[in-house]
Amino acid sequence: RPEEFLGFLFILFQLIVPIKNLTTVGNRIQESSASGERIFEILDHPVEVMDSENSADFTNFDETIVLKDVSFYYNPDKLVLENINLKINKSEKVAIVGASGGGKSTLADLISRFYDVTSGEIYIDDVNIKNITIESLRKIIGIVPQETILFNDTIRNNILFGSENFTEEELISATKFANAYDFILETENGFNTVVGERGLKLSGGQKQRIAIARALLRNPQILILDEATSSLDSES
Repeated sequence: RPEEFLGFLFILFQLIVPIKNLTTVGNRIQESSASGERIFEILDHPVEVMDSENSADFTNFDETIVLKDVSFYYNPDKLVLENINLKINKSEKVAIVGASGGGKSTLADLISRFYDVTSGEIYIDDVNIKNITIESLRKIIGIVPQETILFNDTIRNNILFGSENFTEEELISATKFANAYDFILETENGFNTVVGERGLKLSGGQKQRIAIARALLRNPQILILDEATSSLDSES
């Protein structure tokens, strides 16, 4: 009968799309499996830098940072740093200058314990940093890295990231010190302007000034600037 035939056609047409989709299920499963493997390869990677059993909190930096015979390598066949001896006093400004690939960023990473030294020791106020809890060590250190890290969020939240209980006046003061306040006000929504993924809506210099303001807001006891002004003009 005609109504049965039309009903059959209607059901058939409704089934065509799901049947077509079934042919792509295998591909999607393979893609998801490969993505999952890459994600868990990172998540399951063993933590190489950990607190020791004797670690204690460290709250105040009072005197010196000392590197004694520090050597480090990523690959055993090539030393990046060899027998570095350095003493930095509190309130002292020290510039590490050298060719690209010479180990300047690595030296800064060792002080922050992103890596552990291959040999030698690093002391803060005569305390080996391996005996300081990683959390408390990094609380007293502010870092502006060579590659600026910004999130797809507002300028305000990017500056406040990792900070707590700061007033609007302190936020504005930090941006003025970083020479960022004027350009922030010129953006579409000021401090509430969303910067885009990795800060794509901002210039390199603007991103660096936001990163500097973020570090200054915390007023860290030790401030590390890893080529943090490479994209800035001379005035900034």
